[in-house]
Amino acid sequence: MTKADIVNEVAKKTGVEKIAVQNIVEEFMTSVKSSLSNGENVYLRGFGSFIIKERAKKTARNISKNTTIVIPAHKIPSFKPAKVFVNKVKTI
Repeated sequence: MTKADIVNEVAKKTGVEKIAVQNIVEEFMTSVKSSLSNGENVYLRGFGSFIIKERAKKTARNISKNTTIVIPAHKIPSFKPAKVFVNKVKTI
C-alpha cells in the first residue's frame, strides 16, 4: 500500500476531499519526522511506536578494497508495532 492508496482509502471512508486527506497525511509524517529528529519518540496506542535506536560502534570490511573500516555509533529511526497490531497480523 502506498501513500496515495492510504489517501484514497481514507477519503473514500470519511467523505473528506483527497486534497485535505493528503495534507493531513503529509503533516502527520512531517510531525513524526520532526519529533524523531528532535530526539522524541512517538507513541500511537494500539498501533505502535516510532522510536530512536542506538547502534553501537562496529568494525566491518570493505570487500571491494579488502580493508577494514570502523562504523561509528549512530542513531536510527525504528518502528515497534503494538501487541494488538502484531496479534491482528498473526491471525491473517
